[in-house]
Amino acid sequence: MVSPAAPPDTLSDIDLHLPDRRDGKVRVSYRFGPGRRLFVTTDRLSAFDRVIALVPHKGQVLNQLAAWWFEQTADVVANHFVSAPDPNATIGIEASTLPVEVIVRGAITGVTSTSLWHRYAGGARHIDGYEFPDGLSKNDQLATPVITPTTKAVGGAHDEPLSCADVVARGLVEPALWEQVQDAALALFARGREIGAAAGLILADTKYEFGLTPDGKLMVIDEIHTPDSSRWWLAATNGGAVTPQLSVGGEPENLDKEYVRRALDGAGYRGDGSPPALGAEFWSSVTDRYVACFERLTGTTFMPGTSPIDERIRATIASVGGDQ
Repeated sequence: MVSPAAPPDTLSDIDLHLPDRRDGKVRVSYRFGPGRRLFVTTDRLSAFDRVIALVPHKGQVLNQLAAWWFEQTADVVANHFVSAPDPNATIGIEASTLPVEVIVRGAITGVTSTSLWHRYAGGARHIDGYEFPDGLSKNDQLATPVITPTTKAVGGAHDEPLSCADVVARGLVEPALWEQVQDAALALFARGREIGAAAGLILADTKYEFGLTPDGKLMVIDEIHTPDSSRWWLAATNGGAVTPQLSVGGEPENLDKEYVRRALDGAGYRGDGSPPALGAEFWSSVTDRYVACFERLTGTTFMPGTSPIDERIRATIASVGGDQ
């Protein structure tokens, strides 16, 4: 078990050295040269649209796993990854972000109010442009993955569910580009499922963000197929199957953020007020699940870095300088 002691926050150490800081819920990024950004992961975990807790080593797991995934999928669609010079940080190509988040769902699941299962259980059958049959149970896998985009929330607002038709009708993404985005998202999801199945995992659903380079090149950005951006189920505790025909009762074993959402939901918390104190043992178990996801997918042992953002990052910035 990885030690539950959270590493110190070292972000302030580089504030004066990097311009154009952008703060997200779980990462901070900086522009440090023409066409380059430095993305620094934190141990913050966000659930129900709020930062809930610090999860030891979470930032390093996400940073290193995302870098690994970008290398595994570079032949599917271009991505913004350049290098990972530090356990907590990656260098990426700067891109303008498309105003939609692309969610690919391979199962009917979830506990949030916008989840596919929540809306289906409430009686909806026409959801985000798709018709779903009667008789589905929670966590049933779908015969064909579906794309259910949302708006990209800004300023603390919640994501708004969309249909693919909405994306074009509202002028959020040009029709030809949206076709490229959908094709890329489905291809990435297929690759994720393929690699996950070999590791004994089921990729239930996932979120992708896409952007454009200044010359209009489409690329996937942010992170992909991590325990924060995807639902990863253990196949062995979900009937041992990885086929779309699987239908099981109860809850699958999650190696991802849904494990936290389910615990909070079980305690009656859905984002309002202060979250319940789940205890150090629970948060250590979250770390264990994130690490297990990393190790199953990559086939390597997770080794926490001993030197978070420090002089090495500044030296890297000086050597890279955005000229790659």
